[in-house]
Amino acid sequence: MGQGMPRIDAIRQIGVTEQTYYRWKKKYGGMGTEQLKELKRLQKENERLRRAVSDLTLDKLILREAATGNF
Repeated sequence: MGQGMPRIDAIRQIGVTEQTYYRWKKKYGGMGTEQLKELKRLQKENERLRRAVSDLTLDKLILREAATGNF
């Protein structure tokens, strides 16, 4: 877009819909590159922690069942 190309042509060239572009702009438009990298890093860390909690919860349930003799 910075090369004098109309916005709609730039959007089509990268292969996304206008709706996707505007949704992205609304969500990430005010962020700088470093902020976006930090956001992505935090999202990955959050997902990793969620999986860890999920695994530990499952382990706890299995151990509880085994301790009561219901296996």
